[in-house]
Amino acid sequence: MSLSVRKNVTSGAPAALVSLALLTAGCAGQDDDASSPKGGSTASATPHGYVEGAQEAAEQQSRLVLNDPGTGDTRVLDLITGRTHGVSRTAGAAELTTDGRFGYFHTADGIRVLDGGAWTVDHGDHAHYYRAAIRDAGRFPAGPGARVRGDAAVTAVTGEDGRAVIHRRAESEKGRAGSPRALPGTHAGAVVPYAEHLLALTDDGKGTPKAAVYDREGGRVASPDAGCEDPAGDAVTRRGVVFGCADGALLIGEDDGRFTAERIPYGDDVPAGERASSFRHRAGSDTLTAPAGDRAVWVLDVTERAWTRVETGPVIAANTAGEGSPLLVLETDGALHGYDVATGEQVARTGRLLTGNRRTDAGGGGPVIEVDRSRAYVNDPEGGRVYEIDHNDGLRIARTFDLDMEPALMAETGR
Repeated sequence: MSLSVRKNVTSGAPAALVSLALLTAGCAGQDDDASSPKGGSTASATPHGYVEGAQEAAEQQSRLVLNDPGTGDTRVLDLITGRTHGVSRTAGAAELTTDGRFGYFHTADGIRVLDGGAWTVDHGDHAHYYRAAIRDAGRFPAGPGARVRGDAAVTAVTGEDGRAVIHRRAESEKGRAGSPRALPGTHAGAVVPYAEHLLALTDDGKGTPKAAVYDREGGRVASPDAGCEDPAGDAVTRRGVVFGCADGALLIGEDDGRFTAERIPYGDDVPAGERASSFRHRAGSDTLTAPAGDRAVWVLDVTERAWTRVETGPVIAANTAGEGSPLLVLETDGALHGYDVATGEQVARTGRLLTGNRRTDAGGGGPVIEVDRSRAYVNDPEGGRVYEIDHNDGLRIARTFDLDMEPALMAETGR
């Protein structure tokens, strides 16, 4: 596979891989559904993550899934080795999403599932990192506009009509879709797996959607007394699941089996076109970002229950690593800008990264920002490259990956 990597610094050698059978002493005595500490994971129970033939590694095994909807060219870029892996084509994808391991290609005739071959199992006080072969994992029947959300045990697919089905994650791990189980009723927005349950906003078409909690068999186990008008967008954090609403956000959390709902209002009336309707953040972070119209970005600190609006230039994409890291905004000048969230001041800027200035929502994909603890990744579709940015070092370009395809869609796995 043709790939050129231009390095601005010497990158570290890949961590030595060890046998999956050699589990750390900290996991001794835990079974496949061992509970992690409260608040330390996006789910209160996570398995070790064993898959036959996988290897455990000493560090996170980040990979980028890349796709050109026009040609169908699809690649997986291993960020540890710097090598790309070619996989079967997927043409006409309108969206590419991920649950941290699987890539979901949303097409007109269903959702193709690709096992990216890298994942993290978070136990709160420690984590396990795995790598395995990249392979196709079947296809989920779904129409346009379907939303896919998953955790270590189940994957929820919610159609545009609000009907949702649940797939067992173990089936995808074996390379097949399996037989889904339908949830009752209809929902506004995505059904989100969290804390061994399924969180949703029920929608009977007669009023404001209401918060609901199901068990994994589809039984209603809780109905927190909260509604969410005009829901749009959702995100899983360590504090709970955030749903975007007309007046701000609704946070549904869990503590010792009890589910609660809490509003996080904007504080002022926000026009519909400037509300947070799609969230991006670093996996495991409690700081969310969302465009606030064309020239500003919302930052939601879930821990502090506080919104901050940061005025920027014209926004293509935004993200942040959270926890004191800069707000990263890719703007129509083609450069990546870093802003101090507290002051709103620009603190760093790259040179022009983009060959064009296609916005992410222009159809057929576009530039996005993927973030982990030490690096950010920006795709330049028209230039056929991906940039690796050190967001802790003044937005220094650490590596540039020149590809043999146009990476119009990009998602990071291994998280």
